[in-house]
Amino acid sequence: MDDWRPSISLALARLRASLLARARDYFAATGALEVDTPALVRSPVTDVHLESLAVHTHDGSPAGFLHTSPEYAMKRLLCAGWPDIYQIGHVFREGERGSRHSPEFTMIEWYRLGSDHLALMEDVEQLVRALLAGHVEPAASLHLSYGEAFGRSLGIDPLDCNPAHLREALQRAGVDTPAAIATDLDALLDLAMGTVVAEDFPTDRLTLLRDFPARQAALARTRGPVASRFEAFWGPLELANGFHELGDAGEQSRRFASDVAERQRRRRPTPEPDRLFLAALDHGLPECSGVALGFDRLVMLAAGASHIDEVLSFPPERA
Repeated sequence: MDDWRPSISLALARLRASLLARARDYFAATGALEVDTPALVRSPVTDVHLESLAVHTHDGSPAGFLHTSPEYAMKRLLCAGWPDIYQIGHVFREGERGSRHSPEFTMIEWYRLGSDHLALMEDVEQLVRALLAGHVEPAASLHLSYGEAFGRSLGIDPLDCNPAHLREALQRAGVDTPAAIATDLDALLDLAMGTVVAEDFPTDRLTLLRDFPARQAALARTRGPVASRFEAFWGPLELANGFHELGDAGEQSRRFASDVAERQRRRRPTPEPDRLFLAALDHGLPECSGVALGFDRLVMLAAGASHIDEVLSFPPERA
């Protein structure tokens, strides 16, 4: 007989609910408006690291895509003159499954007007402390640049290295490089981050990693060789990804085109960029920063769980 029962206990469900209530209290106290944008959207993301789940009608006609993040829609609200905003909701990503990943998960995303990524890092730290209070007491956060983190763990400068240098550093660390990415610098940097660099982050506090290579800017502004982007980790567990948001529609369009070209090279689907989002940027995005945080991973920390399925009512295989 199929097991119809939920995967989590009532006590853990109450923990999730209490953390969600704390999050809403935090944003209310800091003046952010809760918003609700569509989960079914017309345009998928072009990001080469993400795949959107396609939705079809009963006759097989395309109906749209489940969003990987509410980012584009939320920025359209900001372009229309809205204040600081946040959203708590489910997002969807094809092919993401593992101890820390589920194809459907809960994200908290928020935007602060007149703020850069450095100020937003402090905001993330305050929210995490508010959510974990009484469950986990974090030590003082560790602040590192991307370059400092790679220097500490691998002895290289990620802003001034080539694939050969990075492969040699990984080999010294005992990590084999798949032949398929041997000449792909970004893929090698991601491999190094996941297998060596983040593994060195302390497990009793947040590590706030800033100043990513400009080539990994995504939707962030750049400053010479670095992007105004940060990520928050707890040990090797990535919790949040934030930007000092790019408001230049022309530059964003060029980045989308670069994504599509890279997808073609990798023989991946090549979606049309979101024209409504670009039109909103052309109208004008106010000075702001934004961040997305994986809520289920925060619940994992609060509950002492080691697998994301432990904090989901129904894992995807039983949904």
